Amino acid sequence: MAESLLDRVGLLITANVNALLDRALRANSPAVLDEYIRRMEDNLDALEDAAAVVGGEGRTLQRKADEYNRQLTDLDRQIDMALAQGKNDLATAAQSRYNTIARMAHSYTDQAAAQKREFDKLMGAKLKLEAKLTDVKHQREELLAMLQLAKSKEAVNKAVRGVGTITSETAGIEDMRDQVQKRLDVANAQAEMDASRLDAQMEELLEKSQIDEQLSERRRRLGLEK
Repeated sequence: MAESLLDRVGLLITANVNALLDRALRANSPAVLDEYIRRMEDNLDALEDAAAVVGGEGRTLQRKADEYNRQLTDLDRQIDMALAQGKNDLATAAQSRYNTIARMAHSYTDQAAAQKREFDKLMGAKLKLEAKLTDVKHQREELLAMLQLAKSKEAVNKAVRGVGTITSETAGIEDMRDQVQKRLDVANAQAEMDASRLDAQMEELLEKSQIDEQLSERRRRLGLEK
């Protein structure tokens, strides 16, 4: 179940958001992104539930492994005492029990480690999906703003086309000037939005570069890379 869930999450994380934005713009509706966000949120909930189950199972297995290891410590002492007292039969029985419990301890330790690895995978996928979800929600907000801007510009264009029906030539000219000014205002607003978006993208790129450099420095300090 976890592998299937991780596969689904992987597809969501690697999805081309720009392609989704293009589809939403062509459809003149954010519904495409809304459906994508809904699926991301559903899978995020499933990831959290799965991580809780796997993490709980891992802790249970580790407790059993620890208990068996404690028994091994006691048995080891008992075997030595039996041999020291010349109780060979007792030592033999204790050694046999020791061997069985050692196998159990080893098995539970391996299972606990496997659960820990699966838990780490789930948590890693959860963090990535949360980051992607935040990004898509921001993209949706931007899309809504763009759609609203498009509607405003269409209304302006429609008003400009209707200028010719004004019977007063002077009034028509004044109205056209007003409409053209509105179009200029909208165009300026669009230019400011594009510039702001570019600044945000550059800031994000620089921040990512800085983060990569900081992580690389930490890896060198920890001896993880040359």
